[in-house]
Amino acid sequence: MGKKKEKKIKLSEITPEEQLKYEIAGELGLLDRVLENGWKSLTAKETGKIGGLMTKRKRELSNME
Repeated sequence: MGKKKEKKIKLSEITPEEQLKYEIAGELGLLDRVLENGWKSLTAKETGKIGGLMTKRKRELSNME
């Protein structure tokens, strides 16, 4: 079986949640690798860090409302 072709990411067409994910990846210095090779190129530790920071930010935003 051949490899699946990754779709190019259109940053203008992503949900607010995905936007937050990309923003955090950029802050951690991982955005270039994600854009080049996709999310699968990250380690479990890196992915967990992004997920944890996303949860923290969502909580902070909901507490502000």
